[in-house]
Amino acid sequence: SVIFSIHFGASHVTYRTVWESLFSYNDNNSAHVIIHDLRLPRALAAVFVGAALAVSGSLMQGMTRNPLASPSILGVTAGASFCIALAFAFFPDITYGKLILFSFVGAGFATVLVFGIVAISKGGNTSVKLALAGTAISALFTSLSTAIGLKFDVAKEMNFWYAGGVSGIQMNQLKYAIPVIIIGIVISIFLSRSITILSLGDEVSTGLGQNTRIVRILGMIAVLLLTGAAVSIAGMIGFIGLVVPHITRFIVGIDYRYIIPCSAIIGAVLLLAADILGRMINPPFETPVGA
Repeated sequence: SVIFSIHFGASHVTYRTVWESLFSYNDNNSAHVIIHDLRLPRALAAVFVGAALAVSGSLMQGMTRNPLASPSILGVTAGASFCIALAFAFFPDITYGKLILFSFVGAGFATVLVFGIVAISKGGNTSVKLALAGTAISALFTSLSTAIGLKFDVAKEMNFWYAGGVSGIQMNQLKYAIPVIIIGIVISIFLSRSITILSLGDEVSTGLGQNTRIVRILGMIAVLLLTGAAVSIAGMIGFIGLVVPHITRFIVGIDYRYIIPCSAIIGAVLLLAADILGRMINPPFETPVGA
């Protein structure tokens, strides 16, 4: 999928040229430059963003035992985008590394709000309350982001984050985001056995001697790392975090030792395929991959 993504584009490039550009790069060859500066970063971004969103969705569904849980539905992506809007409005010359920090802060703030609302509600934590609180917080942050975009004349910059996409991404952005995503996936794989037990219910996991609070804290740290990094480079891309865990469970069962790595692969392939399709639907114009 990565090779096909690099091969496909407005400028015709053969598979042999792709191979040569990856292993025998020549900066005097315009095709090699196109591949290295435009197509390779785009393909890598699709791989890591798709994997990050799919794994974070798997973690959230396992920890909350809510089949609707995903970064987009529980307000995490909207929170990250809200803080990015603040960064564009008040720090127009912000570096990309600091933009990622804003994304993490927004994702964390939204998560705390959602779970805080559910915690203080009557009747305790339920799947329905979690989905409702997430939807409400998403609507709140989306409207605030829109208002900031209009007030401070950064609506054009924000439109990219709302549409979601991996076009125009540069390697200097990926060098910050990819290590964070890898760390998040490693933490997720480390927690996979505990998430399987946690998905059976708090009473069962406590009875088996598991510290559910520690598992949830580490799981949410992984979700924040994965979602914050993904949103900072690709904007608000929904659907993947919601649907890929269900596809993966249908294929490999309910053991998160298999669900998490398989979700990463399926999420990466799905976003790559969506990006390629977005380039094919209305050439020479591109349809945003989030759409």
